[in-house]
Amino acid sequence: MPPQLIDPEEILARRILVIDDEEANVMLLRSILQREGYSDVHCLTQSKEALVTYMDLQPDLVLLDLMMPEVDGFQLLEAFSRHDAADEFRPVLVLTADTTIQARRKALALGAKDFVAKPFDVIEVGLRISNLLETRLLYERLRAASLAGAPSANPA
Repeated sequence: MPPQLIDPEEILARRILVIDDEEANVMLLRSILQREGYSDVHCLTQSKEALVTYMDLQPDLVLLDLMMPEVDGFQLLEAFSRHDAADEFRPVLVLTADTTIQARRKALALGAKDFVAKPFDVIEVGLRISNLLETRLLYERLRAASLAGAPSANPA
């Protein structure tokens, strides 16, 4: 078995922001994340507060519902992309009951990195969260190496 590039504890220590207007969904996601061992989980049910919270927290991953009153998930995806640096990789996993092809395409076009339909499989969502956080960590390492002038990959 090849050595792991990322220590699992490093993934579990990452900051996650959950945005969903349904308290039951937020409680379920918080429970899943805590059971998996994530220690820095922030939840929000008021979508109008999401952009300020996003900018203050600088989360490593956002779990986002699309269908919310006042400010919907599509609007938040646009706002997040306006506030991230051009070289930033901050993944958003959309969790929504809107399973139309139009919703999937629009969310992905606006910057979502993954899309899961509700009701979702708990194990699958846990794996997708871990994969997205691992990708962010690897991206951060690559960017840091690039900024430091170090080679970014071993050609061997």
